Amino acid sequence: MSQPSKADGPRTRSHQARRAAVASVAGSVLEFYDFAIYGLAAALVFGPVFFPSVSPTVGLLSAFATLGVGFVARPLGGMLFGHLGDRWGRRNVLVVTLLIMGTATVLIGCLPGYATIGFWAPLLLALLRLIQGLAFGGEWGGAVLLASEHAAPSRRGLYAALPNSGISAGLLLGNLAFLAVSRLDPVALQTWGWRIPFWAGALLVVVGIATRRNLDESPEFQRAKAANAVPKAPLLEVLRRYPLQIILSAGLVTGVSATAYTSSTYSLAFAKQTSVPGWQPITGVLVASAIQLVWMPLAGALTDRFGQRLPFYLGGALAMAVTLPFFFSMVGSGSVVILLLGYILVFGLSYGLAAGVFPVLLTESFDTTVAYSGISLGMQLGNVVGGFTPFLATLVVASSGVHFFALCVAGLAVVSAICAVALVRSSRTVASPPAIPAPAASSSS
Repeated sequence: MSQPSKADGPRTRSHQARRAAVASVAGSVLEFYDFAIYGLAAALVFGPVFFPSVSPTVGLLSAFATLGVGFVARPLGGMLFGHLGDRWGRRNVLVVTLLIMGTATVLIGCLPGYATIGFWAPLLLALLRLIQGLAFGGEWGGAVLLASEHAAPSRRGLYAALPNSGISAGLLLGNLAFLAVSRLDPVALQTWGWRIPFWAGALLVVVGIATRRNLDESPEFQRAKAANAVPKAPLLEVLRRYPLQIILSAGLVTGVSATAYTSSTYSLAFAKQTSVPGWQPITGVLVASAIQLVWMPLAGALTDRFGQRLPFYLGGALAMAVTLPFFFSMVGSGSVVILLLGYILVFGLSYGLAAGVFPVLLTESFDTTVAYSGISLGMQLGNVVGGFTPFLATLVVASSGVHFFALCVAGLAVVSAICAVALVRSSRTVASPPAIPAPAASSSS
């Protein structure tokens, strides 16, 4: 692991920051490419392929349950890989999580269906999804830190937002891949067509490893290590020092996560059940994801420009709360224009604004020496609720209707706004970078 050189100047740091941003985004693209293809497969294919002996509704519930299994594993992955990332460095851990995630994605594409191996098919599907969840639990926090800790303090909002824009790129690629194979006839799609997007994930693994292999370690982690400030048990340390921040971080993420999975995953199943042509909601997700590619980094950059994080996050969270109650009416309106407008308002602009700001809010709430553990645990605990949103939606809609469910998700967005205010008040200074223990005999950088 290279150490910061005395010759390092602003130009060198800027170059490393750009490389770190590319490496972080590459991993996020793979992670959410997988999420997109898995969510689409769960909504459209996995029921009859892996759960053919049950009713269509139960099959859909079972498919969404396997989607949720990965989210149960994410906090465990956040604890494991967050601990390792705070102890041994961000870059090396991120290479490992990328390899695990990519391997599991390809193996899902190789799984035989229920008709071939019986109950082993859904069991292996759930096991691979569990492995993916563990890897993803350690990926996101490390990617955000790798990008933001390489950046100058005045640009950390922008760089922290870039991994989330990689999420949008992954959603875009995943939906395009599934849109391509969805043109196959139903028999071909259910037998072999759905597997192609999973196999294609191997290409993203190669790209991700190539961008991370020769990247320098985070300069802030290097300085902390040089100062002997790296804790021996980062996970225990963050639980001892920051329990409130972890809980509030999870609350801050919950509403954002639930909105994302409602609009990008469950809405496809809702459209299918209400006879909306499948290409329409997929196109809606594509258009919204394309908007996020620009909107998320812009939101992060605006927080740098104005020196304020919280107002921008609150704007996104409250916009989600206002637009969500109308979302499903717009999806089922029968008008392609109104459907697209619904996706743009909820998933493109409202969610995109909040998701572009909350990464830097989280990084500025934890000390550098435990930041990987802290933001990973907070993020993934909040994601547990979001990950089970499609499953819960299927249950709630069947008993209380889709509009009641939309109001519930809007309520979670309000809860997230409240948690964000409390998190900022509990932190030192929202606009300042995370604290870095200075080496014993070194000038500050």
